[in-house]
Amino acid sequence: MTLDIFDADRHVMEPLDLWAQYLDPEIYRTYPIKVVQDNQLTRQDRVERLGRRGDLSLPPVFVVGDLPLLNNWSEDIQIASAMQDKGNRSARIAAMHPDSQLASMDDSSISVAYLFSTFAGYVVNHEGLPAEVSLAYADAYNRWLKDYCSVNPERLKAVGLLSRHEPTTLCCQLNQIIENGWRSICLRPEVINGKDFGYPEYIDFWAKCEKHNISVVFHGGTNLNAPTAGSHRFQSRFAMHACSHPMEAQMAFVSLLESGVFERHPKLKFAFLEAGASWVPHWLWRLDNICYPEFPSLVEENIKLLPSEYFKRQCWVAVELGEPCLREVIETVGSEKLLYGSDFPHPDHMHFTTEDIANQLGDFSEAELKNVLVNNAKTFFGFDG
Repeated sequence: MTLDIFDADRHVMEPLDLWAQYLDPEIYRTYPIKVVQDNQLTRQDRVERLGRRGDLSLPPVFVVGDLPLLNNWSEDIQIASAMQDKGNRSARIAAMHPDSQLASMDDSSISVAYLFSTFAGYVVNHEGLPAEVSLAYADAYNRWLKDYCSVNPERLKAVGLLSRHEPTTLCCQLNQIIENGWRSICLRPEVINGKDFGYPEYIDFWAKCEKHNISVVFHGGTNLNAPTAGSHRFQSRFAMHACSHPMEAQMAFVSLLESGVFERHPKLKFAFLEAGASWVPHWLWRLDNICYPEFPSLVEENIKLLPSEYFKRQCWVAVELGEPCLREVIETVGSEKLLYGSDFPHPDHMHFTTEDIANQLGDFSEAELKNVLVNNAKTFFGFDG
């Protein structure tokens, strides 16, 4: 079975010089993105402390103004990253430019790709930055992405990035997304600046998203400089990475559920990416059978259906190749609510390839496979090509 795949989670790699070109000059002067390069003296120091393990050049460390871009980006993580850096370098370079991005898509049978940031999201959601800086970076990234996708807008689909530092600006930001002709936006699932998705400042924003048929994507990540599941308990990349994506996705769903966003906006579409899908049956079962019936009077205003019914009505979720329990996911929410995303070119997913993808999703029927790899992305993102 040959399919032209719709990649619901593909990434660009933002070249460093884009900020000088697209960012507001005053913001760029006061809060530039800089790199701290490894040098021979620090390498010698590492070798003295760590022996042969420290005898390698570390990747650059990014700084925004005087603030580190990534949280808990320790020396151990940098060393581990340097060990794997070469195997992923060509893919990361390819993602910087639209022509090479398209060539990499051709190599993987990707017909259409929905594009997300790699670094810009870490800047825009950085809790140490003023709201106006976060907003300026989101605007600069979106203008760069618009030019990037203009090379082939039929295949390169922009997913807009929004700043949540000051929620009262969200509707204004959304106006620009709509003016660009884009159909989807990306939000981090975490609490940003102390506010989750149920705060009153979000009410008009959700209504505007529904009115203009804007699909909302939640896409998490590890090492964000904001409270992320696992980051206050662990310092290791292993533990933080295990927690951040799936746990934040589950909590984002609950935030929308208990605050009545699903109930008030039945046509609003949400997707949870790069968190796997196996959490869905367990989470919905727990919400339906333990949490929802416990004290019905506490939730009756905002939750009038079973939590699983809201998910089946309004939510999509991305699968991981080789992930267990996908048959249970289909039985819970249906094959029409599953998406495929490559996460290209990020190193934690480079070993998952589209080669022989039908066998990798061997439990799926031909119709289910076509849903996951093509049809569902068209439905969720409002593809009209």
